Amino acid sequence: MAVMPLFLLVAGSAAVAGLARRTPVPAPLMLVAAGLLASYIPGIPDYTLDPHVVLPLVLPPLLHTAALDSSYLDLRANLRPVALLSVGYVLFATVLVGYAAYLVIPGLPLPAALVLGAVVAPPDAVAATAIARRLGLPHRITTILQGESLVNDATAITAYKVALAAVIGVGATWTDGIKEFAIASLGGIGIGVVLMVPLHWLRVRLRESALLENTLSLLIPFVAYAAAEQFHASGVLAVVVVGLYLGHRAWQVDFETRLQEEAVWKVISFLLESAVFALIGLQLRVVVRGLGEFSTAQALWYAAVVFAVVVVSRFVWVFPATYLPRLLSARIRAREPDTNWTAPVIVGWAGMRGVVSLAVAFSIPDRMAGGGPFPDRNLVLFLTFTTVIATLVVQGLTLPPLIRALRLPGRDAQAETLAEAQAQSEASRAAEERLDELLHDERNALPGPLTDRLRTVLERRRNSVWERLGAVNEATGESADATYRRLAREMIDAERRVLVRLRDDRKIDDEMMRTLLRRLDLEEATAYREGAS
Repeated sequence: MAVMPLFLLVAGSAAVAGLARRTPVPAPLMLVAAGLLASYIPGIPDYTLDPHVVLPLVLPPLLHTAALDSSYLDLRANLRPVALLSVGYVLFATVLVGYAAYLVIPGLPLPAALVLGAVVAPPDAVAATAIARRLGLPHRITTILQGESLVNDATAITAYKVALAAVIGVGATWTDGIKEFAIASLGGIGIGVVLMVPLHWLRVRLRESALLENTLSLLIPFVAYAAAEQFHASGVLAVVVVGLYLGHRAWQVDFETRLQEEAVWKVISFLLESAVFALIGLQLRVVVRGLGEFSTAQALWYAAVVFAVVVVSRFVWVFPATYLPRLLSARIRAREPDTNWTAPVIVGWAGMRGVVSLAVAFSIPDRMAGGGPFPDRNLVLFLTFTTVIATLVVQGLTLPPLIRALRLPGRDAQAETLAEAQAQSEASRAAEERLDELLHDERNALPGPLTDRLRTVLERRRNSVWERLGAVNEATGESADATYRRLAREMIDAERRVLVRLRDDRKIDDEMMRTLLRRLDLEEATAYREGAS
């Protein structure tokens, strides 16, 4: 892709995503709509999805970011429902959607129909994370959706490769399929396990240089993906395993690295997510132009059938997968919380497809091994596109009102704040005991004011969360903690203005001003971190 079209894509999608934040419309939907409209504007270049770019260059950082933000402990606690969705459901949807397409579309071979089924089977990691983050779903549902979206791409890509081999004539049996799946899944997990410890060890050893650590952080998802693919294993699973491990042990790296890393990955994730959803919409002109022999009415009928089967198949899988294990196992009933019918309804309806489906569809070869054309390739592309658009628009737009209508309980902010306060109190007690222990050593002797300052900072950190649970200021509507943060920011802003004036008057140079401003920035980040969460 040329530089100018790439620049226009990134800048335009970022602008639309920024605009969406000022509206009640979810950013993914506005970006898709903008892409659809832009695809027919004269002069807009063809943004054909290149799977050789999307899969190895766009998917790894998005998966890595999602894995870093996920909880290894929560995923382990919900391993059964995550596995049932990310493996079981994807294979079920592949077969069901493929067989439905085979029955409805005249002349479409069953292996080619299964290729379509595998392509549209996995819900999208980006869409699931974006929707769950915006809607504030209950913690367990969010964990299950995120866990599913981290792993299901590997299942779908493996199923796609097996079905594709049968279509193009290189041979594939059930034994070959099982072997392919085992190599991809176990190999991807194995390579992730092999890489995660040395990569974390290297990150810890570089703790004196945040820039080097963050450079390594940017390379990690691409290294993990490429290493796994080199051995014909799942790059997706390798990236996820490494990301989960590094996120679980992020506390062991330097604080400056964590601050920089969080900011860097937020920017990268924002730009990639925005560009990805815009790219989905921009494919309209490409896929419609390639329909050829199929009339618009025929293509839309097939699209409606595929979309309906995709939606129905998820409910057909989710409800039994939710209740049957509990019915059959007393241990599961004792270990897992009770659930009513509303939770599987939400999980069933939150099945938006995304860019991975389109990227895999565009990787379907034009020709088979014997030289003949791939059967109905352009129709498969069109049906993938319409399924992605329909799930994003129909399910994405209706999911928020559905959650409100079902009165699904959100997160208990009061209970979470109370747990946070108790955890902070326990940590502060440990810090106070350690301070007393250190001050008994004459090598750590400090003047009284500095000792008092250490204790004051510690007391402030301990009390800040409790104050968020306290009374509200009648005049301002703020808690004591919110007032404290606001006043602290006003004081820091006053210091900043003085430092800039001293620089402008040439009483200090730019380097000294930047050093002093960085200290203020870190203080402000500390004071406001709770308020931003």
